[in-house]
Amino acid sequence: MHLTQGLKRACSLQGRSIAVTCGARNFRWTELTDRVARLAGALRILGMAPGDRVAMLAENSHRSIEVYYGPCWGGGVFVPLNPRLSEPEILAQLRDAEPMALILDPALAERAPRFLAEVPSLRAVITAAESPAPDTLAYESLIAGSEPAEDSLRGGEDLAALFYTGGTTGRPKGVMLSHANLVVNALNTLILSRLDAPPVQLHAGPLYHIAAGGRVFATTLACGRHVMLARFRPAELLSLVARERVTGTSLVPTMIGMLLAEPGFATADLSSLRLITYGGAPMPEAILTRFMARLPHVSFGQAFGMTELSPVATHLSPEDHRAGGPRLRSAGRAVTTVEIAVVDDDGRMLPAGAAGEVLVRGPTVMQGYWRQPELTRHTLRGGWLHTGDVGYLDEAGYLFIVDRKKDMIVSGGENVYSIEVEDVIHRHPAVSQCAVIGVPHETWGEAVHAVVVLRAGHGLELEELVAHCRAHIAGFKCPRSLELRPGALPLSGVNKVNKAELRSPHWRGRGRGVN
Repeated sequence: MHLTQGLKRACSLQGRSIAVTCGARNFRWTELTDRVARLAGALRILGMAPGDRVAMLAENSHRSIEVYYGPCWGGGVFVPLNPRLSEPEILAQLRDAEPMALILDPALAERAPRFLAEVPSLRAVITAAESPAPDTLAYESLIAGSEPAEDSLRGGEDLAALFYTGGTTGRPKGVMLSHANLVVNALNTLILSRLDAPPVQLHAGPLYHIAAGGRVFATTLACGRHVMLARFRPAELLSLVARERVTGTSLVPTMIGMLLAEPGFATADLSSLRLITYGGAPMPEAILTRFMARLPHVSFGQAFGMTELSPVATHLSPEDHRAGGPRLRSAGRAVTTVEIAVVDDDGRMLPAGAAGEVLVRGPTVMQGYWRQPELTRHTLRGGWLHTGDVGYLDEAGYLFIVDRKKDMIVSGGENVYSIEVEDVIHRHPAVSQCAVIGVPHETWGEAVHAVVVLRAGHGLELEELVAHCRAHIAGFKCPRSLELRPGALPLSGVNKVNKAELRSPHWRGRGRGVN
């Protein structure tokens, strides 16, 4: 199994058909494959050896698709990074991955000198544009000036990608996904999608997330057309669906809520849509019901998983998407190649209906965390991937997620780890104690809420705390609300901060601890 096989197959079967639509530009499968091979050739000239990493820090474009395949074609590994992160966070991930090249969004080109100075592994920074910026090479010039390389045919258990996910220790966590991981996930997606024609897939989510990225490989295997949306904006999505006759897209719950609030949503021409999948965060049933009512001709599917699972573990089928249906709040059943189990704190398998930690095993489970063997062993102990999510299985094998074992907050589809935010807040001179929790938010699903005990004689306003946090972490990780508590934070019986007690007033009456 090698990722480039799907690309070559699509080129052979549908060579003259449009493969990628990006703004006003269209690329046929023959053109896309040629550009991928030329990118691979350029990277080899720059010194890429088998297994070397190539990072990309950019918004969605046709070049995102090319970078998903080009390094692999040349024998390397692609590393998509999140441009929304703060510069210290980006630098930490670059130093961890040690890429030989970085493909950089033109809007970030002024950072190239700093990246070159502070990331010793970098041999080149490439501006994803027609012409270069200072200290960079131009992507299009490299493509035009390079001969197409032969496909390296790396595949199977060879490393294909590093996708970075949040961590609770302050160190970046690079999830190692093999060619086989990503190909099997794509095949699972095709089986569940039940496509009767090549799809026209709108990539609405950012491709630095595997939740959106997994659809790249599935769409290619189906010989479908990739339609690129640089950044999610509701009005632009609606326009693209109508103009390009999009048949499918994948969304996170926050996007669905924003579409419902978009003034043009009620009258937009969405008649071409056939399938919408969603995931990445728990879906509020009321929002989903309203969305389905607006689109009665569309089939819906929910995917549950995580980066470490390439990413899909379970799927809720269109047949189970009935308003008021008994399983509408479930995460669905295990996909074709995956086993799901629920265990107690001692690792004993639990019967149907009993809640415990959700475990997963199968060929989509990651190889491990990049250069973190101890964390890998802990996460993959006993031959199962320990998700950290708490849920239960019903008698028919449907998985219901009820809470998170880890203190993770999902805000707008982005993972926020409370310990990381707490570490930054604790650096503020006014703070004596702090705890960070997720609280319900109608737009983002969850919002970051800081509970702080102040040092004697100090005061603190939310705006000041946010400004302090923004200097160290991404904006989406910063608190949106602040609670000042007198005395001390509540402690559990083992003298840990009792976050369950802090969360309780915010989640009371909701039936589960995620939104």
